[in-house]
Amino acid sequence: MAGIYIHIPFCKQACYYCDFHFSTSLQKKEALIDCLIKELNLRKHEFKTTAVETIYFGGGTPSLLTKEELERIINAVYRHYSVVEQPEITLEANPDDLSTSKIEDLAQSPINRLSIGVQSFNAKDLKLMHRAHNAEEAKHCLEIATQYFKNISVDLIYGIPGLTDAEWIENIKTVLNFNIPHVSCYALTVEPKTALDAFITKGIIPPVDDTVAQQHFEILLALLEKEGFVNYELSNFGKPDFFSKNNTAYWQGKPYLGIGPSAHSFNGNQRSWNIAHNIKYIKAINSGQLPSETEILTPTDKFNEYIMTGLRTVWGVSLQHVQQQFGENYKAYLLKQSQTYINEHLLYLDGDTILTTKKGKFLSDGIASNLFKINLT
Repeated sequence: MAGIYIHIPFCKQACYYCDFHFSTSLQKKEALIDCLIKELNLRKHEFKTTAVETIYFGGGTPSLLTKEELERIINAVYRHYSVVEQPEITLEANPDDLSTSKIEDLAQSPINRLSIGVQSFNAKDLKLMHRAHNAEEAKHCLEIATQYFKNISVDLIYGIPGLTDAEWIENIKTVLNFNIPHVSCYALTVEPKTALDAFITKGIIPPVDDTVAQQHFEILLALLEKEGFVNYELSNFGKPDFFSKNNTAYWQGKPYLGIGPSAHSFNGNQRSWNIAHNIKYIKAINSGQLPSETEILTPTDKFNEYIMTGLRTVWGVSLQHVQQQFGENYKAYLLKQSQTYINEHLLYLDGDTILTTKKGKFLSDGIASNLFKINLT
């Protein structure tokens, strides 16, 4: 299995917490779409013997593209790659873009999954994050979208300064009232050089409290599990048959191509990433060059990535896989490093698989980093 991620680097306005690559100017949109199609052609040899099962439009704000623009890109994927009969094709979308007519257009396109960036139904949260939509737009788009799409995911953010437990519960219940089958929830993170970082430094916005974020996560976990959702990855909750194939492939270490400025790719042995600059990206692609850097992964890199991704998921970290892929020394090292967390009931062994406990889920990234192997010994 393989996936193609397509980065659409345009937004109406900048959210205060976002450090992804985007531009609020749409002047280069047509030229960039042409180059996305050219890059798909330039890189078709990378998936010569691999079928594409997922196509994911991320960003940025892919819902700024028209149905015709999206179809041009999708048609290029089909033209240059082998695609399975019923691929998962996801479009990230903002509520303010999803008018009734827009949703109807998308329903007539090859897009079969929407990932809607609601983030909150609370006006003060939306203002703090500088989101372009309001709560009523979010609810309206979900009301219409659920009439046309069966496979919908909603993004929510928790740990927002000032967000109470009651308000967080109301956000979750609002999503559940629309019978949404997949929810992606993220703790608000303060990234360097973002507006949010500056506002917190200046005292305009209170700092993010990790204790509150963990409490919100525990509320989230309890509510969604009660409603039949599976927390198949730290930030992702799906009803059975509605796990994101794109997300699942990423966390299970499957190969993917990243198309567009700043997009990352992975083939099992190396990672590459395109330049995060629209004009330089367009210039390079138009000259037939791939504006990317590449990192060859060492066995230790692969081991560390497997630990990081595995601990975040319901599939955990297989000791058998570690032994087969990396050798007995890595397995012994992992078991030794894990013991402290097993004793603290943050990790547990199920047969030959290391998994996080409910108590350890929210801490999984920190635990994983302490299980990393630093030297090739």
